[in-house]
Amino acid sequence: MSTPLLRAASVTRRFGSFTAVDAVSMEVHRGEVVGLLGANGAGKTTLIPLLLGLIAPTSGDVELLGAPPDRDGRRRLGYVPQGLGLYRDLTVRENLAFAASSYGVDPAPLEGELAEAAGSLVRSIPLGLQRRLAFVSALAHRPSVVVLDEPTSGVDAVARAELWDTIRAQASAGVGVLVTTHYMQEAEQCDRLLLMSDGRLVGEGDEEAIVGGTTAVAVRTDDWARAFDVLDSAGELVMLAGRSIRVADGDPDGLLATLSAAGLQATVERVPATIEERMAVLARSGGEA
Repeated sequence: MSTPLLRAASVTRRFGSFTAVDAVSMEVHRGEVVGLLGANGAGKTTLIPLLLGLIAPTSGDVELLGAPPDRDGRRRLGYVPQGLGLYRDLTVRENLAFAASSYGVDPAPLEGELAEAAGSLVRSIPLGLQRRLAFVSALAHRPSVVVLDEPTSGVDAVARAELWDTIRAQASAGVGVLVTTHYMQEAEQCDRLLLMSDGRLVGEGDEEAIVGGTTAVAVRTDDWARAFDVLDSAGELVMLAGRSIRVADGDPDGLLATLSAAGLQATVERVPATIEERMAVLARSGGEA
């Protein structure tokens, strides 16, 4: 296998007595999209600056493009942070020019809505267009590896699909991509998934590998709204998709007893859990796999 574009080996980062990242080992290779998943506070956003050499690990080793992260390595990196890294008081065109000059390349050509908004201040254009501008800025110097922290947050479904087309196109060209997301349906767009909980890497592989032996219980009842409230009040990990109730890591007999005690009739069925349900189980257990 080729040398990893991004690599962490037993990386730990502590802030005083708090451990934000705990002995994480992972890699990103050429031509693959790796999804980094986890609830808020799981450690994803601390792991990224560690990988890029923006903060130092307490222990463990990090490599960017086969060497310890440095300025030369970051010149071959495309990075879109959660805050997008744009200058809101500059125009679209000025932002692109500044980014290009930082890498010693020509500004990327503008197309479509970005071209129409070239003279507009970034703060005045829609969020979806700002995210597209951040992508264009990050890719203008043709990086070898791209790191995207929640790149589609806050944009509509069509804009998310267009941004994912760009991500897949980069991977097809041989670029390695690491992307964090809280949209579970976007996990299907990734070649490989990494699941973090409580600062630790607790799952790796495809959806089936990450879910492991975790199951859920599908609950069917006519009074779904009341059933949801009853199970939620009982402390169950209950989720609602439309009018379908699912309980992560639930006990079918116990759920029936709880509903029956509330005067509700229902049927239950044990089903495979989703990644989101696996994350909920880990969050409640304090990250214990």
